[in-house]
Amino acid sequence: MTSPQWKQVKGRAGWTVLAVVVVALLAFGIGRDTGAPTPQERVETISKRLACPICDGESVFESRNNASSAIRTEIKQQVAAGTATDDDIVTFIEQRYGGQVLLVPQATGFDSLVWALPAFAGVCAVAGLIVAFRRWKRAADTTPTDDDRAIVAAAREAHLDES
Repeated sequence: MTSPQWKQVKGRAGWTVLAVVVVALLAFGIGRDTGAPTPQERVETISKRLACPICDGESVFESRNNASSAIRTEIKQQVAAGTATDDDIVTFIEQRYGGQVLLVPQATGFDSLVWALPAFAGVCAVAGLIVAFRRWKRAADTTPTDDDRAIVAAAREAHLDES
């Protein structure tokens, strides 16, 4: 194998190894099960999904406002009752306080577009850059012509004559 071909093979092997490692780590992270959450963990998880209706930019979990305390108390009561799922409790709080208490928007309708469009635009931008770089690389003819070789030979001779 010539040197450029070997570099190409080494480069592909490196990217392949990197892709396998990333996929393996993602599979491990997704498949990891920590068991059933305790009631306190459920309360924390739910309160981290909700925004304080009074404070600006704080979750119910972080805020020490009276409104956030009331919401945490409501969450604790519903978790202790054991009849509602986490999503049911979030929906109940949303109906009571309005949609602005959701820190993570619903995955439906306009809310899903708000989250999906920037990611889609980023993927398109990266794909566009890849296409542009490949075109530029193909457009740049790097093979030397006979004229180029003659110029280099003349420069070498002139340099050797000077020394």
